[in-house]
Amino acid sequence: MIDFDLFGAGNVFLADLKLFEYFVDSNFAGKMVIVVLAVMNCYAVSLMLSKFQELKKANKHNARDEKRLNDLPSIYDYDDALFPGEGSPYLKICSRAMEAARRSMHDGKVRMNYVENAIKRALAEVAERYEAKMYWLATIVSGAPFLGLLGTVWGVMDAFGTMDKGGATIEHLAPGVSGALLTTVAALCVAIPIVFAYNHLLGTTRSCMTKLENFASNLADRIELEKDS
Repeated sequence: MIDFDLFGAGNVFLADLKLFEYFVDSNFAGKMVIVVLAVMNCYAVSLMLSKFQELKKANKHNARDEKRLNDLPSIYDYDDALFPGEGSPYLKICSRAMEAARRSMHDGKVRMNYVENAIKRALAEVAERYEAKMYWLATIVSGAPFLGLLGTVWGVMDAFGTMDKGGATIEHLAPGVSGALLTTVAALCVAIPIVFAYNHLLGTTRSCMTKLENFASNLADRIELEKDS
């Protein structure tokens, strides 16, 4: 019977990589780059997890409140007091729209351009909330490889700068060069997983925005169609 010691194999693999030795051999700039990359990675992971949870929660509340809004005999029966508890982006848009509809109503007629402007403003506010801090993820994805490249170039330059006037052997250059290359490896390890997660998160955000825009359009139609009912 063959015994596969995966953890043992993993430890041997990490030991063979000698990552800690490469880190020690890197110069001060390289060490600082790796520390910054580690901080960026932790921040990006925490931001993506919180954003995924936020979008999931918003979708759940939107589905709940959309059903409750559809159950109303008329959209003009809407009142904030009918929807206690934590609201949803849908309710925020509906509340703004109905407030505008009632304020613009004159002789039983509603000024739809006034209502649509209110919906657009509420939609923009919700969209800004959905996309909040996404630019930080884009910055980390695009900036991490360049930061790693900077550490590598700096480390290689430093390694060659310490060469003796009479020349240097590969044994003399190898530690500094390997330490310099570690910054590029660290940068790619940060950027590659994050870019996949970022693209998935971006797709999820766009899907939420599409649903939000469809809801806003349906709401405007309902306000106009039911104003004479």
